[in-house]
Amino acid sequence: MRRLHLLFATLLGLPLAVAGWLWLTMLSPFTYDRPDHLAPIGAGPHEVFVYGTLRSGLVRWVVTGRAGESRPAILENFRRTALDLEEAPGERVEGEVITVSAEELGRLDRYERLGIRYERVRLTLADGTTAWVYRRLPEEAFEGALL
Repeated sequence: MRRLHLLFATLLGLPLAVAGWLWLTMLSPFTYDRPDHLAPIGAGPHEVFVYGTLRSGLVRWVVTGRAGESRPAILENFRRTALDLEEAPGERVEGEVITVSAEELGRLDRYERLGIRYERVRLTLADGTTAWVYRRLPEEAFEGALL
């Protein structure tokens, strides 16, 4: 009987612990203070080019509260390097564009730790439209910061 309790606690406790850790590190307002030097978020809608985990509707749903629609997009003259994009003439990054409200953009900023791990810049996509793109800050910019 004790083994059954231990198994049940493990099967229930592990997913809860992982969910709690994910919430605390990615979504919680308690682990992110928007840096004062960042400009306020303007009224939406905002188009955002996503090229990593945010391509997943499930991740977008967890972060913003809805999966939302996306459309395929290409960012030319860049290449994906681990968690970042770097300029690379002649190369391209395939991703998606999502449209979000100002509140949802704030949630994406919190998820990406804007001003701590990433910066959000406007770039022109292959189709000529512009979108916000999260780019990794240099490592020294966020060394020692609470990530």
